[in-house]
Amino acid sequence: MRVLFLLFAIMPIIEIALLVQVGGMIGGWNTIALVILSALIGSYLVRREGLATLQTAQSKMQRNEIPGDELVQGLMLVVAGVLLVTPGFVTDILGLLFVIPGSRQYLARNISKHLKARVVTSSTFTSGQNPFNQHSDPFSRPDRDENGDIIEGEYTDKSGQDDNNRLR
Repeated sequence: MRVLFLLFAIMPIIEIALLVQVGGMIGGWNTIALVILSALIGSYLVRREGLATLQTAQSKMQRNEIPGDELVQGLMLVVAGVLLVTPGFVTDILGLLFVIPGSRQYLARNISKHLKARVVTSSTFTSGQNPFNQHSDPFSRPDRDENGDIIEGEYTDKSGQDDNNRLR
C-alpha cells in the first residue's frame, strides 16, 4: 500500500519536472505536440496489439486451451493504454514497454508465474488438498465413511413397495 502511495505521490512530480526540462530545451508548444503525438501513436499501437492478442485468445479457446498468458497480456495492454494517454514521458516509456510484443510477453510470463505461485500456495493452505493431483474429482462422493471403512452391499426392500431396489 505504501508503494502505491509513493507511486501516486512521486510520479506526478517526476513527470512535471521532466516536462519542464524538455519544454526548456525544445519549447513549450513542441513539448505539448510531442505528448499528444505519443498519445496518438500509443493508442494506435494498443489497439493493434489488443486485436492481435484477442485473436490469439479466441483461437486458443477454440482449441479448448486456457488463454492465460493472453489474459495477462490483455490486462497489460489496458494498463499500457492508460499510461500512454496520461501526459508525461515516464508514463509513455512504461506504456511502450507494455505495448511492444517482446517485452510484454516477457513481463506477462513473469507475472503469470508469480500469480500461479500465489494461487497454488493459497489454495494449498486453504483447502488442505494437493493442487497437483489431477485424478481427484471434487464432485464425486467419497468411497469411505468417516472411519475410513469401505461399505458395499446389496439390500432388498421388504416393505413390499418395490422388490427390485438394489444399490451397489
